[in-house]
Amino acid sequence: MPKSIKMHHADVELMGVRMIYARRWAQTWLAIGFLWFLVAIALAPSNKIYQQGLVAFLWLPTLVLLWSARGVLLEVWNAQRALCVSIILLLGWSALSLTWANTEDAGRELKRLLYITVFLLFFPLLASAGISRLIQLLRWGSIGLAVAAVYSIIHFYSLPWQLWTTRLEGVGEISHPILGAYVIGVAIVCLLHWPPQQRWFQMLWGLAVLCLGAFVMLCQSRGAALGLLLALVAMPVWCRDRRSFLIAGAALLAAAAGFALMHGLILERGASYRPEIFHASMQLIAEHPWTGLGLGSFYVIPASGIQFDHTHNMFSHIAIELGIPGMLLWIVVWLCVLRESWRARSTDFGKGMMGLWLFSTLAMQFDAASLTGTPRAEWFISWLPVGLAFALVWVHARRPGCDKISGSI
Repeated sequence: MPKSIKMHHADVELMGVRMIYARRWAQTWLAIGFLWFLVAIALAPSNKIYQQGLVAFLWLPTLVLLWSARGVLLEVWNAQRALCVSIILLLGWSALSLTWANTEDAGRELKRLLYITVFLLFFPLLASAGISRLIQLLRWGSIGLAVAAVYSIIHFYSLPWQLWTTRLEGVGEISHPILGAYVIGVAIVCLLHWPPQQRWFQMLWGLAVLCLGAFVMLCQSRGAALGLLLALVAMPVWCRDRRSFLIAGAALLAAAAGFALMHGLILERGASYRPEIFHASMQLIAEHPWTGLGLGSFYVIPASGIQFDHTHNMFSHIAIELGIPGMLLWIVVWLCVLRESWRARSTDFGKGMMGLWLFSTLAMQFDAASLTGTPRAEWFISWLPVGLAFALVWVHARRPGCDKISGSI
């Protein structure tokens, strides 16, 4: 066989190896993993099954396909160097803090850092198949959460002793009224920023938004409600169209009606000890300002004679565990996500990312004090926005005047 033909066959074989991640079966595997992450958090029979499903449908395919997608990862590194470096420094500092941490199982904490790393590497592989496909997966994932919301409402309030004034506890891992409302809030933000074009889908979309909104209202989570309100009212800032103004106006009317109907329940709990918790958290941070207690270290927050097991604030929680350096690194990561989202605000995906970033930022102030735990509700307002930010590389690549990313489809 002539040498030129042999070289051609070798190139074809090499290209086949490199493009394994882009094949239909590989992208289907990745899509199933993403939908499992979004929906099974509520509908999986148990948290153990949810975690096992993530191993089978998300961690495993990412690791299997990673080498074939090394060109894609290189493109992400070149396009989002600041975000990549800040994540590496944050995870590196977290791992280093285990040397002084008071934790029973340092290996478990390292495994969780590995989970986060693989989760973030998953998104370039998934997004390389196209942003429109990623938005479609987010739509269907949000529809799945709407189904979980309806089931939660029926399951909870069908019990004869449950009053409608009782705070809703959802099914699965959205059973916590605050954290569950955050997960559902993310779904609302996604659906309102990425409405479908098909008429039949629009009817399903509208019904899903109403069901998700009812879930948040019945959870009586003031943090989730406030975060949603501000994120939707701010939509015209980056959307600049008639629909965004209508959504902002509808959000204000819904907030006013909700307050009129439920002001007693809203004001009954007062500030929920948040000022006292914040003051106690600052004192604990001051004891170990530069190193923190170390990743995974146990701590309690004494406030008004009550022992709280976390700070009810993402940033102060990170400062307690990882010190001020760790908190600053997370802030840099979060600001890099904002920067990438703002740069893409003229695109549909960038607009949705802006809404998701603002909602998540507000949600972090009231609860979600977990950054490096196993996949859970808190990941929807922390690592999910960070992972989706990597998809913005493909948004920039497909804008006018930009070349298509090499190795993508």
